[in-house]
Amino acid sequence: MPGVRWLSESEMRAWRPYVVASLRLRQRLHRELTEAHDVSLTDYEVLVCLDLQDDNRMRMSDLATMLGSTKSRLSHQVGRMECEGLLCRIPDPEDKRGVIAEITPAGTELLIKAAPTHVEGVRAHLINLLSPEEQKVLAVAFSRVLEHLNELGE
Repeated sequence: MPGVRWLSESEMRAWRPYVVASLRLRQRLHRELTEAHDVSLTDYEVLVCLDLQDDNRMRMSDLATMLGSTKSRLSHQVGRMECEGLLCRIPDPEDKRGVIAEITPAGTELLIKAAPTHVEGVRAHLINLLSPEEQKVLAVAFSRVLEHLNELGE
């Protein structure tokens, strides 16, 4: 195609392993969490985001942004998690149209049990494979990518 600036060999060597490795890493972390604690990686990530808040709650729209999810997809996920007793949804007192997700004691208990499994997986399958310098480079590179995507409204 005219005008397309195709990836060079070295650019392709950076791109393809990233695509496949990031997908397989998420699959591996998901499998470890589901086998050990019967919680998916995406559900675990919701619980982490809520737990990181001072009051253990967050507006659904902000939570969707933090997770890189759509509001619709997150709404279905949160609804399922609510049925499981891991969190609850309440109306936002400051915005009648807004909804807040809040972690429940059962959600906190699951997070406390699952966190060591997740952290061990992250260490074993990523962090321990990188030198401290490579970790810094990865942090800088993906912080830049994330900032760019945030500016685009992604």
